[in-house]
Amino acid sequence: MPVDFYNPPEAIIATGDKEGVELGGVKTLVSIDQNHNFFTEGNIFTEMSWATFYEEEDLSDQIDMFMTQKYESVREDPEALVKIIVSTIYEIINNKKIFYGIMDFEADAFMNENSVIGLKIDYKFINSLMESHKKIRDSEDKFPRIVKDEKGLKKIQLDFDGAQKKNLMLQGSKLEDYAEKLRMAKGFATGIVCTSEGAANLYIISDNIVFEKDQYRDHEIDEQQLKFMEWAIKDRGVLFPISWFRIDIGIRSLETLELWDQIKDHPDLNKALDYYDRYVMGLIYKKFKPEQIGIDLEDEFYDMSPQERAKALKDMAEAIRFLTKKYKE
Repeated sequence: MPVDFYNPPEAIIATGDKEGVELGGVKTLVSIDQNHNFFTEGNIFTEMSWATFYEEEDLSDQIDMFMTQKYESVREDPEALVKIIVSTIYEIINNKKIFYGIMDFEADAFMNENSVIGLKIDYKFINSLMESHKKIRDSEDKFPRIVKDEKGLKKIQLDFDGAQKKNLMLQGSKLEDYAEKLRMAKGFATGIVCTSEGAANLYIISDNIVFEKDQYRDHEIDEQQLKFMEWAIKDRGVLFPISWFRIDIGIRSLETLELWDQIKDHPDLNKALDYYDRYVMGLIYKKFKPEQIGIDLEDEFYDMSPQERAKALKDMAEAIRFLTKKYKE
């Protein structure tokens, strides 16, 4: 079921026509609300250009020149990066949302070997993406449809597709469910953004996402997904490729940033991360509230260390699951 993506990054809505095409990349911090809608929160970098084609007919699909549309980046500035992360974390807490992860989108009109997903994909499939993108550039309705809500905020519809869809579109109905799921989540998913009926559909090609601290999964390309996409794009013409994507999930996605080793001990960052940990633990505490088993430890809970709180919540969850099972028996 599609959800809304508010203030979507430029690269996921990149367009084109006969004269030129939008090219570039975006790396952004993203949150979700209680309805699993997505929100762009903090920009790590945005590099977007308009590329014009040669006017000569035999060169009409080759780039003539680039014009920079937008350039913003903090990925090489430790202090600026910390400032973005810290402000994002406090904004998420204040607006009662959850830090979802880091999203990368790269719009290259499928003319180059992409750098976002880092997987070897058959060049014939890449060529079919490039040819399809070339055909849709004159059709505005083939790109993600941008609308505004009652507050005037821009948004698009977004959905996921693939065997591991549940790793990105999390199961749950409350903020507490997502808080519990994302607290220890790690890994990333890669794939291709396509449009169909105005929505941005993220087709997952590979992922290694896990939700336990000591779990690990290897990346494997979903060959069935690639076959389906090739059929839907090339043979049926019902999917239209827009860009590549990579999504690093959970608060631990911050560890994938190039400057992480330089910023991880920054006092402002650690203070914000501690506040966020307490916020998330509070939500999970609410889900597994001890009163359900006849005790009240709320004051003691917030006085615990992060490690003690994590263990307490784990014990609560196990106890409640055990009692629930016994009750049903």
